[in-house]
Amino acid sequence: MALRLLIADDHPIVRDGLRAAFDGEPGLEVVGEAADGDEAVRLAAELAPDVVLMDLRMPGLDGLSAIRRLSGTGPRILVLTTFDGDVLPALEAGAGGYLLKDAPKEELVRAVHATHRGETVLAPAVAGRLADHLRRPARGQLSKRELEVLSLVAGGATNKEAAAGLLISEASVKTHLLHIYAKLDVRDRAAAVGEAYRRGLLTR
Repeated sequence: MALRLLIADDHPIVRDGLRAAFDGEPGLEVVGEAADGDEAVRLAAELAPDVVLMDLRMPGLDGLSAIRRLSGTGPRILVLTTFDGDVLPALEAGAGGYLLKDAPKEELVRAVHATHRGETVLAPAVAGRLADHLRRPARGQLSKRELEVLSLVAGGATNKEAAAGLLISEASVKTHLLHIYAKLDVRDRAAAVGEAYRRGLLTR
């Protein structure tokens, strides 16, 4: 039986290109296309694909959220995106592989089959980023207090307000923020908040 593939991407031209790439490939059948995460989740339940080829940046329910909903429900997930910065959140959410959209057709076809077999497939640039992360296990790991400070800052609190809310000094808040910047490799509070959301350290 042919491997059943569902394509999830918000750009029609990308979906058309992917379908064209898979058409005629022995052992592969594109059974559906989704334009956002909600549609991907719904079609996965209806069509029972073996593999979902998932973009990450989509309107409405994004790819990461869709992966979390689909994880453990049957289909394996292969991320296909333009960005190489979301590899760890995607793998933690349940993706079995992570490719970039500049991958050649042959590599993409092999990756779909490998993902179906339960293998982890990573684009070279993505593998390098993941290796860098594993070499620095302490980076990005915020303490409970740092998360409390960052959560208040994300909610719009000033340093003074955060200090009052946590019953600590304003100087302590500033010190915690400096540690947060270093761990998240950012330079200011806005970037720290954005990076924390991207990594899943904070939830909206």
